[in-house]
Amino acid sequence: MRTTPGADGEIVARQVVNRLRRVEGQVRGITRMVEQDAYCIDVLTQVSAASRALQGVALILLDDHMHHCLAEAARAGGAIQADKVREASKAIARLVQS
Repeated sequence: MRTTPGADGEIVARQVVNRLRRVEGQVRGITRMVEQDAYCIDVLTQVSAASRALQGVALILLDDHMHHCLAEAARAGGAIQADKVREASKAIARLVQS
């Protein structure tokens, strides 16, 4: 993952990794719930929480992309800018649809 250069990029990467590790723990917990035949609604509640946590990761990544890659593309202008904006728009559409 390419992040914003410098200390800010390291902070973003650390935030993403920490959140992904939490999600990983949530998914392991959901697996245990299923294996232990937990109540379906309780499992669904945990699946929803894990999904929201992943959406939070996606928002951090999108924000970093906009501040780094899109800003860089805007300075470059032309076809590069148009390609990066189109790419970001498609990514946002995928996030909204999920």
